[in-house]
Amino acid sequence: MTETRPPFIVDWSSRSKMRGPGEHSLGKLLQDLRDRLAPEAQGMSLTYVDDRGMRKLNREHRGKNITTDVLSFPSSTEKGAFPHLGDIVISLPTAEKMAKKFGVSRRREVETLVIHAFLHLSGKDHETDRGEMMTLQAQLERELLDEEPLAMSLKRGRKPGSKVKKLKDGSRVVVTGRAAAALVRRERVKKEKKVKVRKTVKPKELTPKRGPGRPRKEATTAPSAKRVMRRRRPSPSRSGVIG
Repeated sequence: MTETRPPFIVDWSSRSKMRGPGEHSLGKLLQDLRDRLAPEAQGMSLTYVDDRGMRKLNREHRGKNITTDVLSFPSSTEKGAFPHLGDIVISLPTAEKMAKKFGVSRRREVETLVIHAFLHLSGKDHETDRGEMMTLQAQLERELLDEEPLAMSLKRGRKPGSKVKKLKDGSRVVVTGRAAAALVRRERVKKEKKVKVRKTVKPKELTPKRGPGRPRKEATTAPSAKRVMRRRRPSPSRSGVIG
């Protein structure tokens, strides 16, 4: 008699301008991961965001003001509550950049990120173990996807003093040490050149506007003439009767 497991409900949502793989592409992978790693779970959520949204989440929940490829939020459900496994958030622009870097499709990169995040939801942590999580991740990629595992594109967090360098193909990589210092020097030189090239624009002199036709002559002020008061002559007397 085969064991029947409860249905696994995935809440899909997107806050990204890009389009990510949906239930038709990842549904079976999520079901297989549930059966393998968390058979008691009955639900989870998967959300796609842009780099701006991912940076905000990373700053609020991990104190790191940078974007990243994927974040996992394990659920701590109380006894008797709906067995929600947790939430996975993936940045599609970052996934797209790494897919181009590795020469694979966006869907293939997202599959690796989903497996990585699902392991975190199941209680695994590569930052505290001795490599067991990453070994299991590679094994799951081979078994569930029939593909060779992809390297995790971005490290979780950056070292102090590191910088993001933009390559010629448009992708970005994190550099440290001398490479980061050289990048800072180049940026400083560019700013200094821009300041030297910048010219000060003199304000234009205001010229009086002339209307159509001949220019008006300037009015000359005539000297004030004294007003001559003439004395009125007395009128001759008239004869008659005033009644």
